[in-house]
Amino acid sequence: MASDRETIVLGGGCFWCTEACFNLVEGVLDIMPGYAGGTTKNPDYKSVCGGLTGHAEVVAVDYDPASVSLPRLLEVFFESHDPTTLNRQGGDVGSQYRSIILYTTEEQEAEIYRFLEELSREYSKPVVTEVKPLDTFYPAEEYHRRYFEKNPGAGYCQAVVAPKVHKVAVKLGKD
Repeated sequence: MASDRETIVLGGGCFWCTEACFNLVEGVLDIMPGYAGGTTKNPDYKSVCGGLTGHAEVVAVDYDPASVSLPRLLEVFFESHDPTTLNRQGGDVGSQYRSIILYTTEEQEAEIYRFLEELSREYSKPVVTEVKPLDTFYPAEEYHRRYFEKNPGAGYCQAVVAPKVHKVAVKLGKD
């Protein structure tokens, strides 16, 4: 019998953007912004933004695989950021903003590589998304959770988050 919950950890720039985009996806059960992919134990926002921890801003996406497939989640993920820019998404620059997928099962790993093979044909530049197993996920500070929802009028939310959410909403047929 299949599990009714799986987790994938995704980083595609600022986690406020990524979280807000995945809030639109049916079958997503929970989203937690946080830090992963680096070496520093118990990082915080300030240390990750400093770029010396090796961690990326990511979201842990818990989903029901009977309601939403991993390829569908990956479609949303790649719609929400540019996977061809190394350590950068728009004005957000540094390894903490890199494109990264951290898988939690061997099945996810195989599916991710199949997806990336197809995806790479859609871009004229190489896809630089890092793929590796999840080692440790560190939840971000509470004020980052549902940041866009709580701060829709903030300048960054208006200028950066809202256009990405709109793009994903169009892709999902919700706008």
